[in-house]
Amino acid sequence: MRLAQHISTWIGRLGDASLTEEASAGLRSEQSEALFRSVAPGVLAAAAGATLLSALLVHLHVITVVRGIAWALSIVGCAAAHVVLRALYYRTPYVNRSWRRWPYAFTAICLAEGLGWGWAPVYLVADNQFDSKMLIMAITIAISAGSIPTFSPYLPAALSFFLGATIPYTLVSLVASNPMQQASSVMMILYIVTVGGLGVIASRNFKELVGLRLQTIDLAEGLRVQKELAERANVAKSNFLATASHDLRQPIHALGLFVGVLRNVAMPAEGLRLVEQIEASAAAMDSLFSALLDISRLDAGIVEVRPRAFHIQPLLDRICRDHVEEAQAKGIALVSAKCRAVVNADPILIERIVRNLVSNAVRYTSQGRVLVGCRRGAELRVEVWDTGPGIPLDQQEAVFQEYFQLGNPERNREKGLGLGLAIVKRLADLVGSDLRLRSQPGRGSCFSMSIPFAPRDMLELEGGGESPTVSSARALIVVVDDEIAIREAMAALLSSWGHEVITAGSGEEVLARMASCPERPGLVVCDYRLRAGETGIDVIDALRSEYNEAIPAMLITGDTAPDRLVEARASGLLLLHKPVPNGKLRAAVANLIQGAPRDAEERS
Repeated sequence: MRLAQHISTWIGRLGDASLTEEASAGLRSEQSEALFRSVAPGVLAAAAGATLLSALLVHLHVITVVRGIAWALSIVGCAAAHVVLRALYYRTPYVNRSWRRWPYAFTAICLAEGLGWGWAPVYLVADNQFDSKMLIMAITIAISAGSIPTFSPYLPAALSFFLGATIPYTLVSLVASNPMQQASSVMMILYIVTVGGLGVIASRNFKELVGLRLQTIDLAEGLRVQKELAERANVAKSNFLATASHDLRQPIHALGLFVGVLRNVAMPAEGLRLVEQIEASAAAMDSLFSALLDISRLDAGIVEVRPRAFHIQPLLDRICRDHVEEAQAKGIALVSAKCRAVVNADPILIERIVRNLVSNAVRYTSQGRVLVGCRRGAELRVEVWDTGPGIPLDQQEAVFQEYFQLGNPERNREKGLGLGLAIVKRLADLVGSDLRLRSQPGRGSCFSMSIPFAPRDMLELEGGGESPTVSSARALIVVVDDEIAIREAMAALLSSWGHEVITAGSGEEVLARMASCPERPGLVVCDYRLRAGETGIDVIDALRSEYNEAIPAMLITGDTAPDRLVEARASGLLLLHKPVPNGKLRAAVANLIQGAPRDAEERS
């Protein structure tokens, strides 16, 4: 066994001297698996060959029965040792299959079996029986050649068997008195060099294949680790943005409420101008936060697609009308080509996609024009052309990534956050639209999206209903928010609209205040995330249980975390996001007080 270890160690260094110890361990583990997986058929065939050869030589009276049986049993014994070793190997737990122990034992058996075959043509028959020696040698050559593909995964085992079976006859024949036997030794040398060389090549090829597979596994594992790190970083980024967005929305929401109160205060023209500027700045910040909210809602999977049939042209006209002043201020033309198509899609989501594309086109075009039109085919393609700077080919995929902006290294907030096209891409995927970009630097860009046509009989007449009006009904409104500034601003604004207001910072506080109030609240306006883990849903449920009535209620939140958005939406309550424009807040309050139907989730 120790001799086999030395031979195995020395031969094993051939072809893999450049491998590290760790790489060698992994490689030889694979070699062991390959050896024991394929050993049984080869050694059993060799045992059968030895038995038949021994019986034939005895039958021909070339050797005695005792000598024949003894030699055959030695070969059969080696084959049995291989089979037993294989059984022990596979019964051993995988983690305990040390490559140093098992291949060494395997190589020792190979050496013993090879020497058994190598001894046969030299000592099994007499020197003057050259024809019998050739018969034995022919079988030995066949067996030794078969050992190369069987044992080549582990070169020490292959060479131990091969050289043990061929070298003894070759050395003895070199000094033999028979010229034919001497000539056969020369041929044996050629055979040993050729077939042995093929064995070395086969072993190296096996090592290379295993090495490539191990490298692939390492690369896949590295990719998995990097993917997990990226996912954790993305979650951390989302949590940070959600927290930062919530904390920043609170004072901005309060600012908007106070601006609404100021509009009802008599003041000189200069004061009104300043109020308008403050309101415009608050609206700009609101648009930035709305982009973050859009991404969060899309990530949360709470944006529903509600397709219906509608004319596409009124939607395009409305979008162009909203951006025409901005285009004129830049000296560019904004043109909408007429289209009478009727499509079947969600008009709100389609409008958000096209509005983003038109807004981007106007923003980044400094001369020329922006054209909005449609092209008919299997589906309608809405196209937005511009004569802006264009987008290089290598960056056309990147523009749809979050926070990516071309030509804005200083992060000018007037150019947004770089979320517009990321939202467009996600919305297009959501509605099943084929979004395309064609662009050439210096000549402009064309963004287009596909929308399926709708049969004429699916069209619902638009504008048939009456426009909602803000009700003049007055009610007792309960405001629950843990921010004092927001409570005060909300109370002042709602009071200026003629409502009676009770404010509180928690569910316990509002229940205590309502205990001394004989009037049932007509509406509850509650912040979603309160202190000490309390939510607005808990407070609203407590108030409804106290009065045993389904009191109208709404949630207002500055939270953009996807899981919280899902939870808030699941409550079935109207959900508004801070900062809430005063007009939208007033309409929501009026609708809830008068019991008007409304969506459970703000979609606009």
